[in-house]
Amino acid sequence: MSRLNKAFELFDAYNKQDPRSFTWESVSEPQEYFFAVKLYEWVLKLDPDADEELLLASRSQHIGRWEIPREDYPDGREPYLKWRKDLALHHAAIAGRLMKEVGYGEETLDRVKQIILKQRIKVDPDVQTMENALCLVFLELQYEEFRKKHEQEPEKIINILRKSLLKMDENGHRLALKLPYSAKGFDLINKAVNSL
Repeated sequence: MSRLNKAFELFDAYNKQDPRSFTWESVSEPQEYFFAVKLYEWVLKLDPDADEELLLASRSQHIGRWEIPREDYPDGREPYLKWRKDLALHHAAIAGRLMKEVGYGEETLDRVKQIILKQRIKVDPDVQTMENALCLVFLELQYEEFRKKHEQEPEKIINILRKSLLKMDENGHRLALKLPYSAKGFDLINKAVNSL
C-alpha cells in the first residue's frame, strides 16, 4: 500500500469516530468521514492531476471537527472566527501527527498545513482548489437543507451564498451553477452570483 493510502486509512479511521452521522441517498455514514471523502472527490474533479499534498489536505481538511464544538464558544462573530481558527489548527495538528506515523517529512507536513489553514487563498492554486471544493461540497450536500431552514430570510441566504462565492474562482462558479437545485434554490444561487 502506498504511503498516501496509508495516510488516507488513518485519516478515515479517525473520522469514522465521529459520533454524528450524515445521511445521503439513504446511506448513513459518520459525518466527517463522509464529508472528507466527498471533499477529496471534488478536489479530483477540479484538478485530476492534484499533487499529493493537496490530496492529503483534502482528506484531512476537517479531521476531528466534532472534538471542538461551536457550542463551546459564545455567540457572535468574533467567537465564531476564533472557533474557526482553533478548528483549523486542530485539523492541521491531527493531520500532521498521522502523516508522521506513515513517514511523511516536515516539508510535506508544512505544505499540507498551509492548505488546511487556507493560507494565500486566491494566490496559491492548491488553496484555491480546496476552497472551491469546500464550497461545492456545501452547495451539493447541505445548501438545500440550509435554505429550507432559513426560508423566511432570503436576503440572509443570498448574503451567505455571496460570501462563499467570493472565495471561489470562475471555475468554481461555473460548477456551482451546474449542480442540481430546487427552483427556489437555484434562484437564490443565481441572485448571489449576479450580485458579485
